[in-house]
Amino acid sequence: MKKNNKMKEFIKGQVIPINKANIDTDIIIPKQYLKSIKKTGFGPFLFDSERYSNPGTLDNLDQRKINPDFILNKSPYNRGSILIVNDNFGCGSSREHAVWAIKDFGIDAVISSSFADIFYRNSFRNGLLLITITKLDLEKLFQNVEKNIEYELTIDLINSKITSQDGLKISYTLDVSDRDRIIKGQDDIAITLENKEKIINFENEIKRRKPWLYEE
Repeated sequence: MKKNNKMKEFIKGQVIPINKANIDTDIIIPKQYLKSIKKTGFGPFLFDSERYSNPGTLDNLDQRKINPDFILNKSPYNRGSILIVNDNFGCGSSREHAVWAIKDFGIDAVISSSFADIFYRNSFRNGLLLITITKLDLEKLFQNVEKNIEYELTIDLINSKITSQDGLKISYTLDVSDRDRIIKGQDDIAITLENKEKIINFENEIKRRKPWLYEE
């Protein structure tokens, strides 16, 4: 694969372990935050009901009480960029805001044994890497993280490998088109524009063959 400075071939960061299954999108970002469609500014509300001790809105963040026992409020997890969770992550409603909140917090990748289908597609469309590994590898990963709070993973996007400082190695599979979205940082529009010349040629050919369609 041809390399350039814009490509992201590795993701490396502190792990955030949340060993729970069936975490739905309402837990990831509650419904009261869905009024905004800016795609940014949702990071402070990620896992809102567990992260804070009192209810919130988009406008009262400075009045919230932090729950000191929740993992995202603890160091080093509050600066983590790789989330590991249990089965069926992202189930529930199809709100795209869930992905926006994860990304806005600073998380670049989520590792689990399974993901909800709609959440999976929303994630890659918004530049969030999801990696599916076996249940056995996931449990091993959770066990290793428990032994070392300062635990970093390196994700090799080209070779589909996950490695850690304690020698753990995990292989995974990923659709090539999804992988390239992450490596190149592309959304649907950018992927479409890769075929810009073909689209223009097609339009010109239609104009030549059916000029009456373009008459005013």
